[in-house]
Amino acid sequence: MARVKICGITRSEDLHAACSAGADALGFVFYDKSPRNLELELAARLVKELPPFVQSVGLFVDAEPAFIESVLKNVPLDLLQFHGGETPEQCRSFGRPYLKAVRMKPDTDLVKYCADFCDARALLLDAFVPGVPGGTGERFDWDLIPVSLPKPIVLSGGLCPDNVALAVEQVKPWAVDVSSGVESVPGQKDAAKLAAFIERAKR
Repeated sequence: MARVKICGITRSEDLHAACSAGADALGFVFYDKSPRNLELELAARLVKELPPFVQSVGLFVDAEPAFIESVLKNVPLDLLQFHGGETPEQCRSFGRPYLKAVRMKPDTDLVKYCADFCDARALLLDAFVPGVPGGTGERFDWDLIPVSLPKPIVLSGGLCPDNVALAVEQVKPWAVDVSSGVESVPGQKDAAKLAAFIERAKR
């Protein structure tokens, strides 16, 4: 059974719908070019509404260290997710558990990523779309993923209620991650899609 992370939460009603449907983690975006970007005050308020045992994940893209520190001072995040070109040293410098996102291309060497980011809790695999660090709704070729890797995989990129069961069956990831695939408009989740996605991922 895969765990489920719902990313790009911007509203209290979406947070509660996701948690009620069985989400294991919720993602909060701190990247000003994203339609799901959050101000610190709203992010802090939302994270405080999380029930126990649902993790809060903060997503950053090549952010300045001072900005990340200010987020951590104000928002009680359980995990950091780095979605840009951050080095292993940058990722670990905050002393928090983290995920490293990898935008998949045919020549991506995931074994090397596992070695370089040896202290990451997992690698999050997303589609490569030039100029867009994530949340594209595009799927990549799952056959690019080696059968055996020394790190847990979080599968992202183009997932939706219609294909998540196949993704879990084929890739056998530790977790799946969805944002645009369960939205009615960018930044607003659809409760029915949320429930269907989580139910099919965990079936």
